[in-house]
Parts: sequence; C-alpha cells; structure tokens
Amino acid sequence: MLELHRCPICNSNQFKPFLACKDYTVSRETFSIFRCTSCQFKFTNPIPDLNKLGSYYKSEEYISHSNTKKGFINSCYQTVRKYTLLKKLALLSKFYKTGRILDIGCGTGEFLNTCKQAKWDTVGIEPDENARKMAQNNFSLDVKAEEELKNLQDESFDVISMWHVLEHVPDLKGRIEDLKRLLKPNGLILIAVPNCDSHDAKLYKEFWAAYDVPRHLYHFTPIDIGQLAKQYDMKVSLVLPMIFDSFYVSMLSEKYKNGKLNLIRSMWNGFISNVKAIKSGKTYSSQIYLIRKN
Repeated sequence: MLELHRCPICNSNQFKPFLACKDYTVSRETFSIFRCTSCQFKFTNPIPDLNKLGSYYKSEEYISHSNTKKGFINSCYQTVRKYTLLKKLALLSKFYKTGRILDIGCGTGEFLNTCKQAKWDTVGIEPDENARKMAQNNFSLDVKAEEELKNLQDESFDVISMWHVLEHVPDLKGRIEDLKRLLKPNGLILIAVPNCDSHDAKLYKEFWAAYDVPRHLYHFTPIDIGQLAKQYDMKVSLVLPMIFDSFYVSMLSEKYKNGKLNLIRSMWNGFISNVKAIKSGKTYSSQIYLIRKN
C-alpha cells in the first residue's frame, strides 16, 4: 500500500478519517477516505501500490473498460450513454464548430468516435490496453498509451476532455500541469467528476457508489475543482449538471447498501438529489466543469 502524507491539493499534513468504504466491484476490500483539516479535500488513503492499482479495474462490471451490456444497470447505462454522447458533442458545438480534441481516459472510444464523425481531429489517451485496443479496432481511432501523454506537443489542442477520469489519476497536480501545457491559449478543458457534496452522497454515505474505492483516489466538490484551477492560473468558467448520474449512482448504491436492486427507491432518491441540486445550486451527483486559462 502507498500512504499519502500530504493533502494532494493544499499539501497540508493534517487530515482526519472521514469514511471507510468497501470495494464492491472487484476486491471486496475496505479502504479509508481521509479529509484534510485545512482545505477539507477528501482522498483515499492509503491506496494500492501503483504497479498493483490496475488489478482493481479487472472486472467485467467496470463498464468503461469492458463496455459490457450484461445486467439491468449496465443496460440502462448503455441506453442513456447514447443520448449523453450527443449532448457532449452539442456542448462542444457551442464553443467550436470543429477543432482538435484530446480525450484523456477515453476508454473504449465511444465519445471520441462521436467527435470523429462530426469532423473533429481526435486523439485519445487510455492506460488500459484492452480498452485501448477496442477503441482502435472498433473505430480506427488514434489512441495512445498513458506514457505517451508527455510526448504530445504543447498548446496543440482546442479542447481537452476528461469524463470521470481525474479522480483516477495518481499524480493529480502533474495531470493539471499537463492539461495547461497541452491546451491552446483560448482552449477549453472539460472535466466531469462525481460530487461528494451531493444529496445522494450524503444519503448513502459509505455505500455511495461514486466513492468507488480504490479506483477513485480523490473525492471532489466544486470548491476543490476551483482551488485546483486557481493554483495553475486557470478558472472555472461554467459548471453544468450530469442529471442522469444521480439515478445510475443511486441504483448501484442501493444494491451495495441492501444487497439487491430497488428500482423505485433508486429512482426516487436520484430524483430528490436532482431537485435539491436545482434548489441549492451546483450540488448535482456529477458535474461538468468548463475550465480556461486566465
């Protein structure tokens, strides 16, 4: 195990236990989440050694790598994804007709392929070899291994996207430096992450599926993303909701908590989470942060 002695955001060495969560996807092991007493950032600690971390992704249930359609929850995910892919493309179209896009953690390539069909110049980064090969073979995409990120040319992308990826990256600050380096001066970064300040997170607590330990190393709030951007002379220009995530996460969380799926309760809890987010502002289960250089 690899133990962190400093907060990944503010570098403080003062933090306290927050929650103990179980890995329901692969190992069934229990992992601790700590909260920094200085900036309140939450992070998994300790984490598996980096050369062993990949083994915690080896499950057919890990949909971004396997693209499985087995089971009711995965089937729902696949159905909704077809819609959300078009919504993501529509979001890009508000800022650029076409351009050059880098999708980091592109998985099996569905989003990049959607962009490619819309005449975008696409490049992907994917650390998992099987997912990378699926993207290359299924869609003829230019998808590179993780270590090739450092070789990409500075200021060469109009858009860089990370859809539910930043929470997985061991070197958090190094990744933010990469994003800033690779982005054109007037470019746009899109980061989507779960929000542990959401109603469904507070409702399900240690059973909240979006803690997803140990694959999720960090557990962000809007304040955390704003602090990270500010440290690198960037700013969050817009925050958008991912309204379907509360339903998907609630279905998984209900299964983790009670051992079986309760569709009615899951849908209700997801709905209430979204209603509370509308009333309070930016507290949806997952959110998209649009970030630009200052």
